[in-house]
Order: sequence, then C-alpha cells, then structure tokens
Amino acid sequence: METILDPLVLSRWQFGLTTLYHFLFVPITLGLVLAVAIWQTMWTRSGKVVYLQLTKFFGNMFLINFAMGIVTGIVQEFQFGMNWSNYSRFVGDIFGAPLAFEGLLAFFMEATFIGLWIFGWNRLKPGIHLITIWMTVVGTWVSAYFILVANAFMQNPVGFELNAETGRAELVDFGAVLLNPVALTQLPHTLTASVMLGATIIVATAAWHLKRGQHIDTFRPALKFGLWGVLVAGLGVILSGHWLGLAMTDTQPMKMAAAEAMYATSSGYDASFSIISIGTPDGSEEIWSLRIPYLASFLATETFDGTVHGLNDLQAEYVDLYGPGDYMPIIWITYWSFRWMMFFGFASMAIAVVGLWVTREKFDTKPWMWNVAIHTATFPLWGILIGWIFTEMGRQPWIVFGLMQTADGVSPNVTGVDVLLSLVAFTLIYGILAVVELKLLLKAAQSDPIQVEQAQDGVVENVDDIKVKASVY
Repeated sequence: METILDPLVLSRWQFGLTTLYHFLFVPITLGLVLAVAIWQTMWTRSGKVVYLQLTKFFGNMFLINFAMGIVTGIVQEFQFGMNWSNYSRFVGDIFGAPLAFEGLLAFFMEATFIGLWIFGWNRLKPGIHLITIWMTVVGTWVSAYFILVANAFMQNPVGFELNAETGRAELVDFGAVLLNPVALTQLPHTLTASVMLGATIIVATAAWHLKRGQHIDTFRPALKFGLWGVLVAGLGVILSGHWLGLAMTDTQPMKMAAAEAMYATSSGYDASFSIISIGTPDGSEEIWSLRIPYLASFLATETFDGTVHGLNDLQAEYVDLYGPGDYMPIIWITYWSFRWMMFFGFASMAIAVVGLWVTREKFDTKPWMWNVAIHTATFPLWGILIGWIFTEMGRQPWIVFGLMQTADGVSPNVTGVDVLLSLVAFTLIYGILAVVELKLLLKAAQSDPIQVEQAQDGVVENVDDIKVKASVY
C-alpha cells in the first residue's frame, strides 16, 4: 500500500500522463499550421479555388486542435508548483525564464495573429491576411522552442551557478540557456516530426474522401501534398535525429549507451547497432540479436571507429562524480522505446513511398489501400510520444542531469492520497476531452469543403473579390 501511495511514484505517473496527453495536440498544431500557411500562399498567388478550400478545410482542424492544446498545457505547467515544489525552488530561477517568455511573448503572439486570421477574412487585404497565418506559424514554432529550452536545461544544465547560501541554482547567462546545444538540436527534430504527423493527417483525410469518390478535385492534390510532406519531413527527422544523437552523446553518454543496452565500452566494428535483441530482462545478457556493425559508433561519434562508452564504465564514473547510487535508467524501456520510435517513422515513410507509386497515374486504388492510409495516420504521433518517453526515461534518475535527482524534486508536503485524487480527476477529465477532441476532428475531417461560385474553371482572377466565410467550423 505504501508503494501504491508513494507521492514520488504517483507524481511521476501524473506528470508523465498529463505531458503525453498534452503532447497529443502540440505536434498536430505545429504540423498543420505550416500546411495551412502554404496553401493560403498558393491561393493568394494563383487564385486557384482548390487552395482556398484546403486552407479553410484544414484550418478548421488546426483551430480545433489548437484550442484543446491550450487547455491541457495550462494544467501541465501547474504541476511544477503542485507536485514538484522542491524542483521549482531549486531551478525556478532558470527554468521559469523560458516558460515566462513562452507565455508572455510566443503565446500572446500566437493568440493575436490567430484571432486576426480567423476574423480577418474579408476585412484585411489578402496579402496582409496572409501575413497573419505566417506569423501564427512563427508564433507556434517559437513557443515550441521556449518549451524545448526549458526541457533542454533539464537534460544539459548550462548558464547557471549554484548559490551555496540559498542552495539554489541561479541564472547567470540567459544566452547560454537559450542556445543550449540540446535545444538547438531538439527543435528541428520536433518540428520535422510534427510536419510529418500533419502530413499523415492530411493523407488520411484525403484518403477518406477519395475512397468514397467525393470532392476528388480538392483532395487529390491534398493527397499528393501530404505524401510528399511525409517523405520530405521524414528525411528531416532522420537528419535532425542524428544531430540530436551527437548532442546526446556529448551531454548524456549514459542515455546513448542505454539506447543500445551497451554495457561494455566499444568502438569500431564492435560498436554495432542492434535492430532487435533477445536477452535477459535487464539487457545485461544477450541471447541473440540482429546487428549492423559500426552503426552505433557512427551515430554516437559520426565516425566508424569512434568509441561509445558503456553503461558499466559510465556507472563507475558517475559514482566517482556524484557518490554512491545507481545511475542507470531502466534499460529495457530506453532500448525498446528507441527502436519503436524509429519503426513508426520509417513505416510512415515506406507507406508514403508506396502511396506515391500506386497513385502516380490514377486514383482508383483498392479500398484496402485507402484504409491503410487512414489507419496509419497516427504512426508519426506514436513515434513522437515514444520518443519523448525515451528522452525523459533515459535521463533518469536525474530530474536535472548532474544536479538534482528525481526523488529529491517532489513536493515534501504533498501526500500520496493528494496526488492520487488529482491523478484520477485529471485522467477522467482528459478522457472526456479526448472524446470531444476526436469527435470534433472527425466531424471536421468528414465535412465538405467550401464552395466558391465566382470561380471560372477553378480559378479566381482577383482574390479580393471573393467573400470567404470567417466563422470557425
């Protein structure tokens, strides 16, 4: 019973669940807003009605998702004061700075320009109105960066000094915090993964309509756009993931070793990457594995003869640095989450390649092919969520790497019953919100695109002459 009501265990579960739930909406917002901005640009420049239809259609889905993300994000940040007050006291001077910038600068920027975009149809000149959606893109992406900066400090604390009198970490170089190499590599990885997710949602929505043979002229170009978006963004995910891996090796070598379950320091041929491995539950003894020689060395050092430090050597090093303790994360979680993250990404890219091939000339594909496109839309989302599980679990037992362990960051006066009650309440509320979100998104995805009667052969000579319904779906 004591374990069940352990405030530390329950607080970790609560923060993990609420964070992952909030992140259901964030990458969809980051990905869809770029597609909407591109389509509105194409509409403004060409006057082709199909681009206006796609702008409004997926703009509605973006707005629904954005609103839900706001609600869940606010609750997430409250937990730093509720369940993790020791952590907040220790690094609040640093951790709070990027969060304040996100709220006071990026979020207000997003809200302002989203409002102008929603209600600016027919009121602003097309060129000015186009700027509002691109500023929304900038605002959402800048907001994501400030959040990543806060997280990057937990992975690689920089720009601070410890105050011996207060026992707190205090900010001394905000520039170093903003330019944390972990944040600089996390940003492109997060954005390209989000664009990939937005593209698969576009593909699935187009496939649903094309399977029924409806609105073909609108959703045929949307399908092609989405399929190419998956491929281009997927390549960006691979490249940026490699950069992030290099930064991870420099700042958290234990996490890199845990990703491969590499207990002994290895280099060259022996520093191989196992695609799949069978062994003991803790991964310390291998029975069989399928390996690619040299690959772990290349991923960690960008050379084929580089050295990858093993878990055992790093554990001994950390004991010398930080004192007695177990500094290894849960190996089976880091090992398998790293591989499932990659599986979902590569599977999405493979499906996109097949989709481009089977639709290269005609769109009368088999119904099961449309079903594949529809039911695999969430693959990048699963990859993103599992990737964050790897990122956070691979940092354990630290809440701030090298400075504070997770067990020391929990609120001292919060009981297990308190956390359990709030965990149950949040789970129920979030469950209801998930049903509402899904129904709204499905209804929007299955709706008809707007009709423009003034168009001649699908083209409008002057976009100023078109009156667009400004209300949100």
